[in-house]
Order: sequence, then structure tokens, then C-alpha cells
Amino acid sequence: MLARRMGRIKPSATLAVSAKAKEMAARGIDVVDFSAGEPDFPTPPAVKEAAIRAIHEDFSHYTMASGIPELRQAICEKLARDNGLSYEPSEVLVSTGAKQSLYNLSVAVFEEGDEILIPSPCWVTYEPQVLLAGARPVLIETGPETGFRITPEQLEAAITPATKAVFLNSPSNPTGGVYRREDLEAVADVLRRHEILVIADEIYEKLVYDGFKFTSFPSLDPWWKDHCIVINGVSKAYAMTGWRIGYAAGPQPIISAMGKVQGHSTSNPNSIAQKAALAALTSPLPEVEEMRQAFEARRNLMHELMTAVPGVTCTKPEGAFYLLPCWREYIGKQFTTCVDLASYLLETAHVATVPGVGFGTMGGYLRFSYASSEDRIREGLRRVTEAAAAIDR
Repeated sequence: MLARRMGRIKPSATLAVSAKAKEMAARGIDVVDFSAGEPDFPTPPAVKEAAIRAIHEDFSHYTMASGIPELRQAICEKLARDNGLSYEPSEVLVSTGAKQSLYNLSVAVFEEGDEILIPSPCWVTYEPQVLLAGARPVLIETGPETGFRITPEQLEAAITPATKAVFLNSPSNPTGGVYRREDLEAVADVLRRHEILVIADEIYEKLVYDGFKFTSFPSLDPWWKDHCIVINGVSKAYAMTGWRIGYAAGPQPIISAMGKVQGHSTSNPNSIAQKAALAALTSPLPEVEEMRQAFEARRNLMHELMTAVPGVTCTKPEGAFYLLPCWREYIGKQFTTCVDLASYLLETAHVATVPGVGFGTMGGYLRFSYASSEDRIREGLRRVTEAAAAIDR
């Protein structure tokens, strides 16, 4: 009864772990949840107040399928102000989260016979969305030796006549890795020579550390405006994951095609959430920097405690809110895969992590989110350290 393509799609590893952790918590078990992919901070008050006003003003009917004009204009102004990019509202599409923006793009642009390059480890949804569109995902493995950044040489070796696009996620989920401007310029030279479409997933752009200066990919050269789609949203920077507002900016023909997909699937994003997103993008919000600073302190703490676990190595991330430590020394005797290890930590230590295999090719790794208080990070790593000491390796 099911379409054949469904056999190629695996359930989300992050959602599966999160569901198990919540089920255990519902039974009264104290689970330290490091699997979460969302800030644990509240949405800023000014944003919530804008939504409340919209409700009282009965802003509760259909909007334009592509998003309300004032929000698309605010996105254009944000891209100009923060990223040095010039877009018109007709080149912007507002969707129900950045995930829908990516899905709209996949359906509108990819087709059977296309190859789509995905640096790995990668966010769990890139590969399934490519498969759902009928195209072929090509994973290119990166590692800690390059800060989990793809090299120009790797790109050149992976490109074939069938290559149509490449995903670039900086800062990255799950690694926290970032691309500096010189890194982007190096890969851009290869991609421009082959005229490969770039999908720049920049959802974590505000969450960077150690004085890192974020560079939006199409800001490298005006040529990229017609060969790059920027994906972003309000979920991570403004602690608005449940509001479900993301957006895409790019060449008008592609944005228009994505709008057609959206118009025949979900139609407009939530009207109230659009007003909230408008406030997020146009209001002075000191909470955004306060949250970034808190994440930086948490990163430092978790990285210090993680690297103190015998046999565990971990690159110090410069963005997002994840660590991707290597636990390969613990795979072999007692555990066959990192999935087994993650299950052990959940069942024994009551600590939820995400197996690295859920992010592409990273066997032997576990993803830890530091979107938790410092007290919970200390308690969780105490449990992890004790559980690790009991493992036969």
C-alpha cells in the first residue's frame, strides 16, 4: 500500500531518543536530556506581547501563502543589516519552520537523476528530504581534523555531471562546527566553477562563540545571489522553536516555485506566529545576546567535563549548542554500535544523547546538546562519567 520511496526513509534519530526520554520522565525517572535541539530559554517578552496583540486584534485568518508582506520586508531588512545581502520581498518565502523551507526547495528543485552533496555529519533531515524528492544524496564525510568542514579537494572529487546542489550548514548541527570566510571562499571557488546551487542553512548564525564573525554564503560575491538559497528562521536565535516560522531567500524563480509547493501543501504559516516573528526581527532584544553568552559558558563547561572522561575526545565547537564527542574507545567489547552505547547511557545513567549514526556516517560518536542549565550539565556529566567507568573497553 505504501509508496516505494517510504522504504528509503528512516525515522528521525533525534525524535526517537527524545520520545524515549520523555516516556521515562513520565514514569517519574529523572532523565537529564542532552538530546534536545532547541533552546531552553523562554521566548522574549516583546515577541510574546506581539502575538497577544495579534490575537486581540483578531489576526486569525488566512494570510498570503508566502507570508505577510511586512514580515517578508522585515526579513529583507534583516538580511541587509546583519548579512550585507540585498533581497526584495518577492525573493523571500516564509514557511512553517526552516524544515518546511528546505522541503519546499527539495520538491521544487530536485528530481530523479540529480545528485545532491551533503557534508557529513549532517542534520538528520537533509538526506530524507532529498530522497523524498527522488534525487540521490551523496554524503561526504568530514572529521575533527578539519573542524568538520568540507575541503575544496573533497568537493572536487565528489562532483559529477549529475551534481545539482550542495548543502552547507554553518554553524552546524550536530558538530557545532563553523566555516570562516576563507573556508567559504575556498569551497565557493570549486562550486562556482561547476555552477552548483548552494543551500546555505544558516539557522544558528546568532549562536557563535569566541568572537567568531559569521559570514553568510551569498555575501561572498554578488554572483552567488542567483546561485544560492539562504535558509533561516526564528527558532534558534529567539527561542521560538514551537512558533514554527522559517524563511528562504534566493532567486525569484526558485522562491516562486517553492511558493507553489507551499501553496498546495500547507498554504500560509500560522498568522499569529508571523506577527511574533515580525517582532523578533524588528525589536531590540537584549535576551538574544544574553542567551548566546549563556550558551558559550555552557559549552565551555560541558567541553571541559566531557574531555575529562577517559578515552573520550571532543572538538570544541564554535557555534550552535551541540558537542559531538568521539566514544570509539567504548565500542567493541560491550557495545557493537553507538546506538547501543546511547541506549546504555539512557537506561543506566538516565542521560539522553543522540547516536552519531543518525547524522550520516558518524559511527562511534554521540551528540550532546548543552541547551540545559549548568547544574543539569554538571549532573548529567557526573552520571555519564560514572557510567563510562563501568564499561568494559
